Amino acid sequence: MFDKVLIANRGAIACRIQRTLRRLHIGAVAVYSEADRGSLHVRNADQAVAIGGPSAADSYLRADRILEAAVATGAQAIHPGYGFLSENAQFAESCAAAGIAFIGPTPAQIRDFGLKHTARALAAASGLPLLPGSDLLPDLRQALLEAQHIGYPVMLKSTAGGGGIGMQQCASEAELCAAFDSVRRVAGSNFRDSGVFLEKYLARSRHIEVQLFGDGNGRVIALGERDCSMQRRNQKVIEETPAPGLRERLRTQLCEAAVRLGTAVHYRSAGTVEFIVDADRLAANDPGAFYFLEVNTRLQVEHGITEAVTGVDLVEWMIRLAADEPPPLDGYRHAPRGVAIEARVYAEDPARGFRPSSGLLTEVRVPDSVRVDAWIDSGSEVPSFYDPMLAKLIVHAPTRAAAIEQLDTALGQSAIYGIRPIWNTCAPSCASRAFATASTPPDS
Repeated sequence: MFDKVLIANRGAIACRIQRTLRRLHIGAVAVYSEADRGSLHVRNADQAVAIGGPSAADSYLRADRILEAAVATGAQAIHPGYGFLSENAQFAESCAAAGIAFIGPTPAQIRDFGLKHTARALAAASGLPLLPGSDLLPDLRQALLEAQHIGYPVMLKSTAGGGGIGMQQCASEAELCAAFDSVRRVAGSNFRDSGVFLEKYLARSRHIEVQLFGDGNGRVIALGERDCSMQRRNQKVIEETPAPGLRERLRTQLCEAAVRLGTAVHYRSAGTVEFIVDADRLAANDPGAFYFLEVNTRLQVEHGITEAVTGVDLVEWMIRLAADEPPPLDGYRHAPRGVAIEARVYAEDPARGFRPSSGLLTEVRVPDSVRVDAWIDSGSEVPSFYDPMLAKLIVHAPTRAAAIEQLDTALGQSAIYGIRPIWNTCAPSCASRAFATASTPPDS
């Protein structure tokens, strides 16, 4: 096992990884930007290394400085968390070249699944159903031809990146013309890859993802599915497992399809296969109601709800596998216990179109009766340079109704003061209303 691990990240995920490292008696090395000098992940670390200016480009995206910090502190491995360098194949290769373990998938897997159009090709080769779509589009003229063939509405997508960035729904030729250059610019600016393609847009759909874990030698298991349909601007805000309203046959099909894809590439470490489910076909009990969407070759923000219902610490599994102490996948059988729901808390101002807020938090109160993955406390400074997510409240109960009630209570007991309004993904008592329409039919 490793003696020391560097966390190449910040915020809630850095604090969450530190929690597992402490339990395993592994030293935790933090890296930080000028803006995060007093952040909780820095204060909680065994060692902390400054790596640059306040912007991500000058700090958390500087692979060279992160590797220098790992070498200087004697860290034997690097956990990238999510975002930043977590899906950067070149960074994973640089870690290996420096003799440092990268806690995640192989560089080839990151590269192959990192572009959505190549991931579609791999999924098709493994027999997964795909939405009608196009190859990479060289120009607007080809995009218009493909859209005419697919049928409007369509979703114009960047092939690189994630997090809802570089996506635009187009309901007509005029909207596609207006969006084409804009989406390419956004993709090029955020991901250094301006490639775009089209997929059929489903107006009534659900976003279901399957949590995978593989040992790199062909053994891949599914740890159940999560419903991430409640989104704002293509960003997830509430996640739930098990996904409600799925008949067992469809639930099994989703997990089997994800495992088939992971097994085909001998997937290593934690990953997620995302699907889009046609709500109309689901209501009609159509077995062909789902389509492959993409693969995330990293730990997901919402991994905590899977941990809640399985009892598995996914971060520990990732660390053990990277240290050549793989978890016992052969003996694992997924049997979720109860229901878990996660609500994200953002520093955003609803009165200003949910623009990010920054500043000093004068008071932070969260309940100790539920799991809270957060990076803030009273006196924390929220910088303006990064994602505005402050915390995730995770509830776990025997039934869905009890979990929703528990979430209502937890949100009502939470308070964050000091900057412009903090937007809890649901205000108190909103959770029940938000989930009320998702009834669960009898299993078949």
